[in-house]
Amino acid sequence: MIKNYIKQGICMTSNTIDSYLKPYVDALLERKSIHPVLLNIQGLTSYADSLLIASAKSNRQVKAIAEHIELTLKKKNIRALHIEGATEGHWVLMDYGDVIVHIFYEPERKFYDLEGLWSEVEPIALEEQSGTS
Repeated sequence: MIKNYIKQGICMTSNTIDSYLKPYVDALLERKSIHPVLLNIQGLTSYADSLLIASAKSNRQVKAIAEHIELTLKKKNIRALHIEGATEGHWVLMDYGDVIVHIFYEPERKFYDLEGLWSEVEPIALEEQSGTS
């Protein structure tokens, strides 16, 4: 079953990434994140509509991905409400309001298993989505 949602007049299905999320996805993919996925959690929670989850091979790479996302989005006048964990680099949480970005050091991602916590949501693999408009 294809899931849809409407965000500022833009439709997203489980097979496409809408233009609202494209800056987040592009910034995430530009730094070679591991197994990036998108979870559409709209209607399941009041604090966000989308979760972007990805991993990195080292703490340094986690920090580099987070920094790249922050700087790239700032250039587009998209600013984080809050960023947590950037100093340690084990798990960086970037709160952009409707979009929450989680970047994990790979062992931490397996331990916390956010995808498992949201098992009722079908994850959208983002590696296949690069270049999608």
